[in-house]
Amino acid sequence: MLSGTVLNGTVLSLPFLPASLYCDEAMHHWDAHSYATHYWHPVAATSDLHPGEVLEVSLLDQSLLLTWPADAQPRAFRNRCPHRGVAFRAESSSGKPCRRLVCPYHGWTYNLRGELQAAARESEFEEGFDRKRWGMLELACRIDGPLIWIAFSDQALPLENQLQLIHAEASDSWNAAGQQLRVSQQNLACNWKIAHDNTLDDYHVAIAHPTTLHREQGPVRDYVHRFSQYNNLLETPHSDGGRFLTFGLPPWSHLLVWPDGRLAFLEFLPNQPDHCTMRLRLFAAADGRDAASADTWLQQLLTFLEEDRALVESAQRGYSEDFQPGPPHRLEQRILHWQGLYRERLRADGISRFERSQDAISAFRR
Repeated sequence: MLSGTVLNGTVLSLPFLPASLYCDEAMHHWDAHSYATHYWHPVAATSDLHPGEVLEVSLLDQSLLLTWPADAQPRAFRNRCPHRGVAFRAESSSGKPCRRLVCPYHGWTYNLRGELQAAARESEFEEGFDRKRWGMLELACRIDGPLIWIAFSDQALPLENQLQLIHAEASDSWNAAGQQLRVSQQNLACNWKIAHDNTLDDYHVAIAHPTTLHREQGPVRDYVHRFSQYNNLLETPHSDGGRFLTFGLPPWSHLLVWPDGRLAFLEFLPNQPDHCTMRLRLFAAADGRDAASADTWLQQLLTFLEEDRALVESAQRGYSEDFQPGPPHRLEQRILHWQGLYRERLRADGISRFERSQDAISAFRR
């Protein structure tokens, strides 16, 4: 059985993924260009974009354009003019009012629905010119919770499935957290899978974070794990009352939910085989925390994440090609659950062996 199989609340395990999958250039390419296309990705907070605005974002080195036409839902497009591929706008941190998109190269003009409205000297094209043939390339786009999500492929997992356990266990907090308080982004000198595994690792918290995260999650004896097909959850009683929830989500995301409804959304985005980008977003209800308390909260989270930085960067150095990870512990079930999903995607894409096979892996670069 795959390592993601759950029986009576326990993940039936294979060994951990081999170290070669955390170091190989071709595997990095597969992660960013194949694995990533099977899932939805949060690209902005809903508070970053409003009706009548445009927002430029990047994801996995791809430039995207979010628009919000009046009386409609947000839409996502490749940030490139269909004529010669030039970007309409440079990346920005928040939405800007916009009535039309004008390519700075040849002046092709689009509305916020991605429809071509005019092309400069339109009558002089050598062939008959049909505006309807030259709409902007659109991607699937949805709002769920406090985030705007996109999918690169129409074969992506339904977003409801990708977020199933959040909807089941934390829907009130998820839907009420409309205010993005802070965003922090930094690079880590490790493969994204090292960082993702670590954040799913409930075995290390009491040892590595005794005065930080461990105080939020409480004694190990109170840990409760839950699993759906694509999500996993650590639930613990919080010292302030209520439940503290830590969700693991594909492809590389985590959600922390406090009893008072605060949310921390954490991602590890592939950058290079041995580097990733850690992005942390903090959310609360619109009538939530003031700036000073938000800064304090952010610093508390960055403190334990800095403790993790030292561990994951050390683990990356240890994952040489001849390294074989040791046996899984009971408190590492959430790692095994996610690695089962990853193995399934490898098999579905035809990589049947998990040991390093340069010929098999490199085929996905062609």
